[in-house]
Amino acid sequence: MSSKIDFGLGLRPEHYEEIAASPGRVSWFEALSENYMVPGGMPLQWLDTIRRDYPMALHGVSLSIGSIDPLDTTYLDELKALARRVEPMWISDHLCFTGLRGVNMHDLLPLPYTEEALDHVAERVMRVQDHLGRKLVLENVSSYVTYAASELSEWEFIAALAERADCEILLDVNNVYVSAFNHEFDARTFLRAMPAERVRQFHLAGHLHKGTHIIDTHDHPIVPDVWDLYAEAVRLFPGVPTMIERDADIPPYAELLAELDVARDIAARVRAGLPTREAAE
Repeated sequence: MSSKIDFGLGLRPEHYEEIAASPGRVSWFEALSENYMVPGGMPLQWLDTIRRDYPMALHGVSLSIGSIDPLDTTYLDELKALARRVEPMWISDHLCFTGLRGVNMHDLLPLPYTEEALDHVAERVMRVQDHLGRKLVLENVSSYVTYAASELSEWEFIAALAERADCEILLDVNNVYVSAFNHEFDARTFLRAMPAERVRQFHLAGHLHKGTHIIDTHDHPIVPDVWDLYAEAVRLFPGVPTMIERDADIPPYAELLAELDVARDIAARVRAGLPTREAAE
């Protein structure tokens, strides 16, 4: 098992056999929590097999930390049991809500960035952390709407929440790029506002550009502009582990390994003070 946690991939069923057959190609994997919160079956068997060779993080999509519905204690119990099994480096989810009044909308919906929402979410984060017995890592989501009621920018809200709830940040570089384009703000302003001591992990992914807006699809390669933003993130937050997500149109494992090599090259160039655009193209 690698002792250095730097460049990882999302664990996907399409690659189970190849990962198990050739350990050591990446540093670590991120497993989607809900895929393994089941009693037995092949997914858990594969998870156990791969976990023997790799450090792992757990990443969820169902916590709905920003909802006004009660926290789902059954879900939290199952997540805690999975964490006991996997012993993950950290557990992450999204800073969003996913439903209302018990109806799951199957989407990661943005919050209004108000002081009231900040108080509400911070209290819920602290309760989740108490339940799990560890800090929670929260990811910035991509968004397509804003709220007239918002009093803070997204980056101000995230920074304040991390401090108030004593949680950590999963900085999704692609999501910053997507939201910056959709809402016409400076992506680098977002990055510079993140408290460096709270940034636990980077996500990188592809998206679908529709001309007037960008949709976060995770089904394309990472584009050069996102690689450029990643280089800035590495400058600001050196040493933070990087992970590439691919959730649809899953390519061969070798293609993701090659894309991860681009991230390695960019990070090395940043450390050496060299131009990074060449690596991204």
